[in-house]
Amino acid sequence: MTLNLDGYIRKVPNFPKKGILFYDITSILAAPRAFSYCIEAMVDIYGSREIDAVAAIEARGFVFAAPFAVRMGIPLLLIRKKGKLPGITLSKKYDLEYAQAEIEMHQEDLTPGKRVLLLDDLIATGGTLNAARGLLEAGGAVVPEIFGVVGLPFLKYEQALAPTPITTLIRYDSESVS
Repeated sequence: MTLNLDGYIRKVPNFPKKGILFYDITSILAAPRAFSYCIEAMVDIYGSREIDAVAAIEARGFVFAAPFAVRMGIPLLLIRKKGKLPGITLSKKYDLEYAQAEIEMHQEDLTPGKRVLLLDDLIATGGTLNAARGLLEAGGAVVPEIFGVVGLPFLKYEQALAPTPITTLIRYDSESVS
């Protein structure tokens, strides 16, 4: 099945601040045909690859990763904001534009040497995904690829995430704010 995914992505000018064009994937979730298309496309891409688990970034990444993990018969590993997980966690701090953030995951979820696909809904600058990759690797996992439903390569995520290959279902190569 082919689908014009762009037609399902709401573009919101000047959000969250003036000059930013926000690519809202919630409109994909509100359209069962588009959401199903995304999951089927992910299964088509990764169905024959050696992937032991999928790790997803809070929170929209979870929405895409959960049905994908079920379809693939692999574990779903959750990467959350600091303080959201009980028990022993691994954590990684990273820089935002004007602040610092921290993500965590359960240490017991990682098995050294396992190949973990890293997934998020939208890849912008790559900062959070780079921190997540570092977190997974610190736990002994191998991250063979990063996946995003939407990619914004004009924000230079490819440099931030090199040398890990990146796959997206749709790319926006330039930003135009209305």
